[in-house]
This record gives sequence, C-alpha cells and structure tokens, in this order.
Amino acid sequence: MTATSEINPTAATALHSPVIAWFDANARDLPWRRPEAGAWGVMVSEFMLQQTPVSRVLPVYEQWMERWPRPADLAADAPGEAVRAWGRLGYPRRALRLHGAAVAIRDRHHGDVPSDHAQLLALPGVGEYTAAAVASFAYGQRHPVLDTNVRRVFARTVTGIQYPPNATTAAERRLARALLPDEQTRAARWAAASMELGALVCTAKSPECGACPVAEQCAWRLAGKPAHVGPPRRGQTYAGTDRQVRGKLLAVLREAAEPVSQAALDAVWHEPVQRARALDGLVADGLVEPLADGVYRLPAG
Repeated sequence: MTATSEINPTAATALHSPVIAWFDANARDLPWRRPEAGAWGVMVSEFMLQQTPVSRVLPVYEQWMERWPRPADLAADAPGEAVRAWGRLGYPRRALRLHGAAVAIRDRHHGDVPSDHAQLLALPGVGEYTAAAVASFAYGQRHPVLDTNVRRVFARTVTGIQYPPNATTAAERRLARALLPDEQTRAARWAAASMELGALVCTAKSPECGACPVAEQCAWRLAGKPAHVGPPRRGQTYAGTDRQVRGKLLAVLREAAEPVSQAALDAVWHEPVQRARALDGLVADGLVEPLADGVYRLPAG
C-alpha cells in the first residue's frame, strides 16, 4: 500500500472485502445497529458517542430511547430534562444540541429524521461527521464517515503514519472519498466496518496487528511501525479543570427536583473564582438558567 494520500481503485478494492468480511464476523451487537433503532436511534447514539466510549453510552442510550423513542417525544420536554438525562456522559452541550435537533425534526420534517444529507446538515448541532454517519448508518447512503477511529485506520493502512493529524485535513477527506466503494450499500457497510476496526483492533495505544484483516497491506506496519513525529497528540486532562467544576455544579442541578440555591452550588468547589467562572460558563452555554433570588435550575425552554 502506498504511503500517500493517493490511492488507486484496485488498491481501495483490496481493502474493502477483508475489512467488511471481518466486520461481518466480529461486529458488536449494539442497540443502535439493530433495525428497530431507526434513524433516531442512530442519531442519538452518534451524539452520545462523540468523545465518549461505548461502555458509558450504553446505559444512558437505553434509558433515553425508552423515555424518548421519537424526536417529537424529546422535543415536547424541556431542554433541561435532556441535560438531566444526559447524566455523566460529559460535554453536556451535546444534550442541548440533540434537543434542538429534535425540535427542528418535529417542526421541519414532520417528526421523522430526514434522509437527505443537506437537510441533516442543516439541523442544529449536526456537523459534517454526524450528518454523514446518520445518512450512512441509518439510510445506507454513500458518504465518507470520518471519526477518530476511521482516521487512524486510514492513517496507518494507507498513509503509513501512526496517528492522523489533530484536526481532520482536506487530504484525509480526499482519501476517504477515494476509498469509498461505488455501490451505496457496500459503501455504508465499509464506513461501519472501518470504524469498528479502529475501535476494536487498530486502537490508539495497543493495535492488535495480528488480528487485523489488512495487516499485510498496512503501510505503517510494512514500514516498521515508525513512531509518531508530528505535533504532540492532545491529552484529555480533567482533574482540577473548569470542566470538572462544571460537572460538579451540573450534578447538583440534575439531582435536584427544585431550583438550587447559590449556597448549595458554592459547596461543591472550594475555589470561588474558578467556581464562579464555571457557573458563568454554564449559564452562557444555556445549560443553567439563573432565576430571581440567587437560585438556579436546568433550562426550562
């Protein structure tokens, strides 16, 4: 496999069959992959899985879909209830965005998640990746689906480097399009299969090359697995950050049936400047609503 961003159709086809066959034999049985999940189940899972492992998403997803089986069900509830149900998945603005998407689906699309890629992309909170993922996984369409796992698989097998760049590049998008099978159903299967390969085998820290269906074609392995030489990979610090403080403040509000006093929020973090900054950020992001008399609640609408 050539270690460039260019790839000929024959080389691309040589990747498709073994990866898809591996996926057919090894794909995890996940609830959003079942037919009954529908496009809404796929969309919910994609919002939840951003920067969050499957093991943490599964219980929240099941509870979410039981409570809000259709977009209109979620849209009928207050956005604060979405934040409450999001629990400890992290990055809770995703809950607000998903609620906003549900409202738009109800109002613009008669309650059905649209199949048109441009209409998906126009929904609140839906970006390039999510629109492609829903169109591909829910509707079997032909779109490049570039998450972190797929980008890592392509970086290693085709480009010959250990890790992709920190941010998705135009070259990666061109490569993903070049690798797409021509036939729609096969392209959608390839998107899911390459993602699963990155999640289970071609992992970030401990790739299991012996279990990889395309190890013999992998440019990175054939080059002797050269170490990463690009910019340092971004770490995910948490302890002591504003993110941690925001999480603690939100936890108090999620667990309270009534609005919460400033004193109750003050008790969760010892440093007043950071605590105030975190609370101000939550208010600015629409995750917390200040009321009169110094009390706060999750957003009501």
